Amino acid sequence: MLSTLLADFRIIFERDPAARNWLEVLFCYPGLQALLFHRLAHWLHHVGIPFIPRLISHLARFLTGIEIHPGAVIGKSVFIDHGMGVVIGETAIVGDYALIYQGVTLGGTGKESGKRHPTLGENVVVGAGAKVLGNIQIGNNVRIGAGSVVLRDVPSNCTVVGIPGRIIYRSGVRVAPLEHNNLPDSEAEVIRALVDRIELLEQQIQSLQQNQSDTKTLVFVNQLPVNKEGEKLQDGLSCNLRDKAIQEFLDGAGI
Repeated sequence: MLSTLLADFRIIFERDPAARNWLEVLFCYPGLQALLFHRLAHWLHHVGIPFIPRLISHLARFLTGIEIHPGAVIGKSVFIDHGMGVVIGETAIVGDYALIYQGVTLGGTGKESGKRHPTLGENVVVGAGAKVLGNIQIGNNVRIGAGSVVLRDVPSNCTVVGIPGRIIYRSGVRVAPLEHNNLPDSEAEVIRALVDRIELLEQQIQSLQQNQSDTKTLVFVNQLPVNKEGEKLQDGLSCNLRDKAIQEFLDGAGI
């Protein structure tokens, strides 16, 4: 247990540029304090001592604003940054080197018994306010964007954003855990695609109106308007790419 506590202490200096000295970290970081309480409560819970583990958990919540059930399994070098409002359920499992921000919930979705909370792999980053709910598996090196709601399994080396959480694959790209400004915005991409589609339709309508005023006959080839000489007014390839982005968004982009 001592080696795990030391790992929890050292990881703060690696991941928080505001950590300046050991006294400040020990007395002013509620995430570390909550983990110290939890390590003790979890050990007592594991050996079967009743009531005392839950009391320690409750005191830790009162002092730090972080609620971790004594039954939860927390790996080494886990950093809960700021931490206010973090809730980790009884059967949750958090892998080594996880980074959890304020307002995160690792919770259940009902009153089912048994394993009902999520399992996080190693090097997982859970952004502020994110909710990971149910007995689901979150793979290694996964980043969950702030405010996301994740309800299904997520494979390793992915980024999840949105409500419900949508997967953006990042295969082969190593991303630093603190680069939260590098999250993709799937909603913005879809809105941009829809705006492009509206512009395309407006151009087609203008072309139709112009051709009608010139008494030219229009025919349709592959659902795109052409004039009677057979010249396409718009290229369909860009439309297909936009349709694909919209469809992936509606389908959950792989989730």
